[in-house]
Amino acid sequence: MARGGGVPPGRSRALLRPSKEPTAARLAREEAAKRVCSRCPVMVECREHALLQPEPYGVWGGLTAAERRVVLARRRRREVELRKAAATERIAQAG
Repeated sequence: MARGGGVPPGRSRALLRPSKEPTAARLAREEAAKRVCSRCPVMVECREHALLQPEPYGVWGGLTAAERRVVLARRRRREVELRKAAATERIAQAG
């Protein structure tokens, strides 16, 4: 997806987010974009890019912005849990 609202070469304007879009239209657009993603050879790399940036809009790597927020929240929770477990283990080994 291009920055600044432009349509990237070879992409359809239908996959970009129009303003004040009805929910049904948004869901249909997102599903169409996910179908494109499912055939893409760099889907995983695209997803990781969108998670690391993080990209706030559109479907990247087969995930919507809301789905990416869930993935990021889960990753953060997992990192916190791993840090707590490591700290607990260090304390147990020291004691």
